[in-house]
Amino acid sequence: MQVADVFQEAHGRAPEGVWRAPGRVNLIGEHTDYNDGFVLPFALPWGVSVAASRRADRTVTVRSLQAPGEAHTLDDLDRAEGWVRYAAGAVWALRDAGYEVGGADLVLDGDVPPGAGLSSSAALEVAVAVALDDLYGLGLDRMELARLARRAENEFVGMPCGIMDQAASALCTEGHALFLDCRSLAYRNVPLDVAKAGMRFLIIDTGVHHELADGRYAQRRRECENAAKRLGVAALRDVTDLNDALARLDGAERRRTQHVVTENHRVEALVGLLRAGAVTEIGALLNASHLSLRDQFEVSCPELDVAVEAAVRGGARGARMTGGGFGGSAIALVPADRVASVQESVNRAYRERGFAAPRFLEAVPSPGARRLA
Repeated sequence: MQVADVFQEAHGRAPEGVWRAPGRVNLIGEHTDYNDGFVLPFALPWGVSVAASRRADRTVTVRSLQAPGEAHTLDDLDRAEGWVRYAAGAVWALRDAGYEVGGADLVLDGDVPPGAGLSSSAALEVAVAVALDDLYGLGLDRMELARLARRAENEFVGMPCGIMDQAASALCTEGHALFLDCRSLAYRNVPLDVAKAGMRFLIIDTGVHHELADGRYAQRRRECENAAKRLGVAALRDVTDLNDALARLDGAERRRTQHVVTENHRVEALVGLLRAGAVTEIGALLNASHLSLRDQFEVSCPELDVAVEAAVRGGARGARMTGGGFGGSAIALVPADRVASVQESVNRAYRERGFAAPRFLEAVPSPGARRLA
């Protein structure tokens, strides 16, 4: 295992263990998580592995096979920079919550495509949290680890995300999607056997790298919070009469509300189809979700719109942008015998518009965080 070998070379001893947490793709339920709504992600084959051992002192060393690392003490974790902040944030969140976590050596290896909206940051946070939980015998359940990983991203990194990404990384199971109520944190894994239905999930990485911390994501969140205040509800999830709510709002707040409320309905409808074994019938919901994200939530971009439209033209049953938006990836539900034609359709559309060629990845519902060695 390469990450363990690199740990051995760096520290002169074998790691105490190797842990892995996956990235995720969200099948449906976008920008609903921080509105106390419903989401339906599944874990991906790609993720972050961490070889780790405890230290007797208060030092935390973090390095990666992909980038240089840093060393900090438990008292100056806030000085961490760049990608190291996600790992340092996981250590900080555990300690700040009162858990006895000491020094550690961490060597990471990630293969989540960066910037593609597949949640490499959550995979990193959860991998470190799971490793430290095991190393220090904390005995935390996976939802608590997801909550702490989210806190690391919210309060330490400064990205106001909801809990979906960390929960998917920590809780997903192979061959299933995670139906999560982001208010109560109740969840269940819903069977998602696309191969049995003769289908494939194709991720179309537009190559447009996004940085959600640039302010646009936070702006959408503020607009949702302001709309909820004007409507007198705790969160947009609580809107029960959409027509009345829309009549009381205007501008961006009206559009954001329309998306969140209808997206929650789409999540529940899609779960119903999956439970009925109707995988091939979910495409219309994916299409509707994309249109809502494009027109009501305004987080798409030309490359995503072209990818979705061309995928459907090429034979996909449905497609939508996935992730926070402003770039990243789309996901398409494609009959197994139409994968090549969908790829060609998207490639042709990109060439015609002068876009850089996209990357295609098959998304297989995979296991969540676990110990490898």
